[in-house]
Amino acid sequence: MPARRGQGQWALGYKEPLNQNERSKRDDDGLAVKQRIVDIYSKTGFAGIDAADLRGRFRWYGLYTQRRQGIPGGKTATLEPEELEDELFMLRVRIDGGALSSAQLRVIADLSTEYGRDLADVTDRQNIQLHWIRIEDVPDIWARLEAVGLSTTEACGDTPRVMLGCPLEGVAADSVLDGTPMLREIVDKYVGDPAFSNLPRKYKTTVSGCARHCTNHEINDVAFVGVIGPEGTPGFDLWVGGGLSTNPMFAQRLGAFVRPEDVGEVWVGVTSVFRDYGYRRSRNHARLKFLMADWGPEKFRSVLEDEYLHRKLEDGPAPADSPAHRDHTGVEKQLDGLNAVGATLRSGRTSGSSLRELAALADRHSATGTGRVRLTTKQGIAVLDVPEGEIEPLIEDLALLDMYVRPSEFLRGTIACTGIEFCKLALVETKHRADAVRLELEKRLPDFETPITINVNGCPNSCARFQVADLGFKGMVQKTPDGDVEAFQVHLGGQMGTDAEFGKKFRGLKVTADEIPDYAERILRGYLDRRGEGESFAAYVSRAEEAWLT
Repeated sequence: MPARRGQGQWALGYKEPLNQNERSKRDDDGLAVKQRIVDIYSKTGFAGIDAADLRGRFRWYGLYTQRRQGIPGGKTATLEPEELEDELFMLRVRIDGGALSSAQLRVIADLSTEYGRDLADVTDRQNIQLHWIRIEDVPDIWARLEAVGLSTTEACGDTPRVMLGCPLEGVAADSVLDGTPMLREIVDKYVGDPAFSNLPRKYKTTVSGCARHCTNHEINDVAFVGVIGPEGTPGFDLWVGGGLSTNPMFAQRLGAFVRPEDVGEVWVGVTSVFRDYGYRRSRNHARLKFLMADWGPEKFRSVLEDEYLHRKLEDGPAPADSPAHRDHTGVEKQLDGLNAVGATLRSGRTSGSSLRELAALADRHSATGTGRVRLTTKQGIAVLDVPEGEIEPLIEDLALLDMYVRPSEFLRGTIACTGIEFCKLALVETKHRADAVRLELEKRLPDFETPITINVNGCPNSCARFQVADLGFKGMVQKTPDGDVEAFQVHLGGQMGTDAEFGKKFRGLKVTADEIPDYAERILRGYLDRRGEGESFAAYVSRAEEAWLT
């Protein structure tokens, strides 16, 4: 398919901004706002913040105004931004590869307690989000993060956002290779680089040698997936153009093998293609996936090689079969004979106090006395370097923090986005709703032992990946004679992996928030009664009669 015409592509000479977002970025690089926050806004307070900075450039440093408390979901699309937002912020701490030392985790915990009302959310992109942040406190928060090697730079905005890596990168016994050095090279060289601080939209990267593909390469803009390449050389298979939201698309293989020493160069090339050829007219079509859909992988690879790398990439093999259910919950043996202990959180919600205790546990139960903690893409955590004799004491200590190494399948498989509690785009509550549904299913189906994913999202933007869940719930507002009711559109049988597909949705099928436990129980009991031997829930949905699922 030919590229769309007149889409503001820089490489085709369309440099004049075609919307307000593009004009704002042309007028001032988002990276420049940091100094204004430090010198001006932290002193004037919220009232002194320029609107273009507040609702635009602040995102380049991980800052979003949070939703004013008490505004119902039915008002989300009708109120102006200044009516929806509170004079407080969500602050996203960038944690590339999910890698934290206990000292770094302790600083985040202290900031949560001191400035964020002791609340913290672990996200499915390995970030930690704090809430209730005042602009006056941001400079001190930044200084303390930077003192331990952390930042919020380009945690949001039209930038290369946090880069995913396997939480067991470098220690997993089944890993293809360790992608940590390549990921760190990209982060250290290019995060905060003005050459890539004005992309058409957000841009998501993963670099991982994980044999289980836990970083979900299928839904990232650019993914380097560990493979054994030509002549038995470990390296990466290159995937481009994945993303969810309102137009979900899976990434496509370019068929190119990337040697470890070339990852940085190829990342720059792919990112530059997006910067120069990406669509800038409509925000709704500015993600890399739309360019890939129009060009296809053959043309994309040709442009990448001819115009940016100035050489041909080697052809390479596809990754090994990829499982649909991926996480690192439980105890896993490391290459060095120590153990990684992975735990599930309640849809990522925790506290500064719990994170501080987690840092202490990582120190106490590690072989070295200096703990290493990793965040996962399932809103969980992993503690590395645990000797055999410390495994059970650590598991018991983690459970006291609501972090479970041996969770039920429902707890293990449930994630949720931020929801209406803090997000200005949300229509419904999610975190507490997801936990309530999980608890009900544990009571009603106590012997359920099949891996299952239940993803609860507060709006169509799919931060909690509802299209690729076994049971995906997309929040909406349902009009009734008695007023607005929180409800969910249902998506069934989605999955990633070798048999990746988006979940089925059925016209008119909606359930109210209160109906979810009954609906989910009925659907899962039907699956248990009708499934074939070894049949996954997604496979069952693909052959099920509509009456079984509605």
